[in-house]
Formats: sequence, C-alpha cells, structure tokens
Amino acid sequence: MQQTASKPVRDPDVQVTAAGDGAHVIRLSGAWDIRALEARARTLQSALRDAALSAGARWDLSQIERFDHIGAMLVWRVWGRCRPGKLQLKREHEIFFGACEGAARAAASSPKRADPLSLLIALGRGASLVTTHALEMLELFGQLLIDAVAVARQPLLRPWREFSANVYRIGAQALAITALVGFLIGVVLSYLSAEQLRLVGADVFIVNILGIGIIRELGPVVCSILVAGRSGSAITAQLGVMRVTEELDALSVMGISRTMRLILPKVAAIAVALPLLVLWTSGVALVGGAVSASAELGMSFQQFFTGLPAAVPAINLWLGVGKGVVFGVLIALIACHFGLRIEPNTESLAAGTTRSVVTSITAVIVADAILAVVFSDVGWS
Repeated sequence: MQQTASKPVRDPDVQVTAAGDGAHVIRLSGAWDIRALEARARTLQSALRDAALSAGARWDLSQIERFDHIGAMLVWRVWGRCRPGKLQLKREHEIFFGACEGAARAAASSPKRADPLSLLIALGRGASLVTTHALEMLELFGQLLIDAVAVARQPLLRPWREFSANVYRIGAQALAITALVGFLIGVVLSYLSAEQLRLVGADVFIVNILGIGIIRELGPVVCSILVAGRSGSAITAQLGVMRVTEELDALSVMGISRTMRLILPKVAAIAVALPLLVLWTSGVALVGGAVSASAELGMSFQQFFTGLPAAVPAINLWLGVGKGVVFGVLIALIACHFGLRIEPNTESLAAGTTRSVVTSITAVIVADAILAVVFSDVGWS
C-alpha cells in the first residue's frame, strides 16, 4: 500500500483585503507556531500592527494551519490584549486565546502589593555588598603588607622598575593638570574671600583663610580627586584588560604573585607620588591666591608669603601630606580591588572602571571628613 506524502504547510502570512461592504478583512494563513515564527516574528509583528490600524477591520484566523501559544500571544498583543469585535476563528484554536484572557483577568484581579520590608531588604543588601567589598580590600591590604615584608628582606629581586614607572605616570605626568586646577582654585577662593573681608576691613586675614583652607583641606582633597579620576581609573582599566586577555590567569599559572608584581608597585607609587602632588598643588594654589589678593586687595607677594608661616602652623602642612598618603593608599586599593573583580568582557570593564572612580572619590571625601573631626583641635595655634 503506497503512503501519500503529507501536504506541506505554508509560511505564516498576513493579507489585508476589502470585503463587499467596503470593510477591511485581515486574513492570517499558514503556520503560526514557534518553529515558523522563529525567524519571522519581527516582520510579522510589524505587518500585524500596520494592519491593525484599520478601524473596524474583521480578523479571519480560520486559514491558520498550525497554531500554538507563541503565535496566539503575538496576535493577542497586537490586539491590545482584548479580542476584536469581529473575529473568525477555528474552534480548536479557541483554547489559546482563552488562556490569554484568563491570564489578563488574573493579573487585573490581583494587583501587586508593595512589600513593607522592601526598603529594609534593599538596605540590607547594600550593607552586605559594602561589607563584602570592605573585607576583600582588607584582605588585599593584608597581602600587600606580607609582600612589603618580602620586599624588605630581598630588595634587589623586586619590581623597582614598575614602581618608578608608576611614580612617573601618577606623579610627573599629573603636574600640569594639578597645577592648573590648583591655581584656579586659589584665584577663585582668594577672590571670594577678598570680597567679604574688604567689607569689614580685615584684608590681612586673607592669608589665614587661604593658608588653612588650601594647605589643610582643599589641596589634599582636590589633588586626590584628580588622581582618582586620572590614575585610579587607569589602574582599574589596566588590570581589567589583563583580566579580559587572561594575562592574570597566565601569571597564576606561572606561579608569579600578581599582588607582588602588579599591585604593590602601584600602591607604593601612589603613596609616594600623591603627597608630593599635594605639596605641589597647594603651593600653586597659594600662588594663585596671592595673585588674586594682589589684584583685589593690593597685597604684595612679599607681604602674603611673609605672613603665611605665622598664620598657618607647620602642623597643617604635615596634616596635608599625611592626608595625601592615606588618600593615595585608599585610591590604589579601591582601583586594584575593582580591577581584579572585572569579568572577562568589555561591559564589565566599563562598569568596573566607573564604579572604581566613583567609589574612590566618595572614599576620599568620607576619609577627609573623618580626619577633619579627629584632628579638629590640631593646628590652630
């Protein structure tokens, strides 16, 4: 007995024709299941939307040969999740649209209630994430201390070239931008202070305001923010690229400590370079302040810098330098931490670099506030 071949099923199709009464008829034919729609879903959805623009159109789905929930959902969404007034449909296909209507009624009858503990849960997750980052950075800092002891025992076998290269990149190459920003900050602060001091006849106190404000606070903070944005992001991106290109894995396979070879030179270099940049930035900012004071108050450069040592105790200079060391270690640790956490893909690289810069700047500001409170009684007389 010869077996007849099954009739091939046509591809899904959308046709819009005009009926005898002038109304439009939207006729669907062919196979409307997941296999047929896999490669044509976008095209058919666009065709359905264009056809649905005809007001009062009749929908004829009786020519559909294969149908499933995927095809029904595609048509259901074009209908706006509501059956049209004029619909021709096979009886065996009714079950699919009945399921869509049941799901719509269930969603309408059970509105989502706001979880009263959602805020507490979000705070808990945030605290857990911050704690995880803090513990990992503490672990990284401990490993760096161990590596520092190893360097002290065998100083000739350690990566001094990487250290000097990082000092040059972080310190020497940042002299221009820190000088420009520092000078402008000194000019602006001096100008605003001079306007107020002139009103009360206290022109001479501009030396005190600029000296304390720049040497103790603005110099370290502004310089650290610039280094965090410039060098911190570069450190994170460098480690992230090494993660993407699997260079970090290669170091581990060869038995080379990545903290010794990559991270310790960067942390040590930024801890050395940032205090020097703080001194440079503060000095240039004071020069800018002296220029503005000379223009606004007629105070000579000699008078300004002669009165500076008496107005600003030397302990403030040491506080500024100490802040540079603390901020430098913080920036380097955060940058290296986020660099090592980057996944081997470009999206994670961009997100990790952004998080590194934002976290570094936030940490610098928070640390400066803490140090300002701790040393609030130091350096005023």
